Amino acid sequence: MKQRQAGFTLIELMIVVTIIGILAAVVFPAYQEHVRSARRTAAMGCLMERTHFMERFYSANMTYVGAAPPACPGEVTQFYNIADPANLTATTYTLAANPIGAQAGDRCGNLSVNETGNRQAAGGANCWQ
Repeated sequence: MKQRQAGFTLIELMIVVTIIGILAAVVFPAYQEHVRSARRTAAMGCLMERTHFMERFYSANMTYVGAAPPACPGEVTQFYNIADPANLTATTYTLAANPIGAQAGDRCGNLSVNETGNRQAAGGANCWQ
């Protein structure tokens, strides 16, 4: 009697490797976009927190001048440069977050919000939704 050896053939192994390669090619870019989206959402949250601070300061002082919004957490500042309020006058301001490092290739680009609540993104209107 002849015993048969169990195992995989080279063809079967190559098919499995090819399937894994195709799945990785599809899944990895989607994963990267999801990570960028999560970082963008954190930056938007930080901008909105700073906006709320500016509005509370204005309510108490009737001016935006002198307001020092809180710093963003490290997980945001690691991927976004959060600028000090720009165009700061007694009645106006603009807060901005500019992507840096691994986030620099984000489709939304620079994010900003002003005293009227007007939210803008370099990548278009869908970025703040």
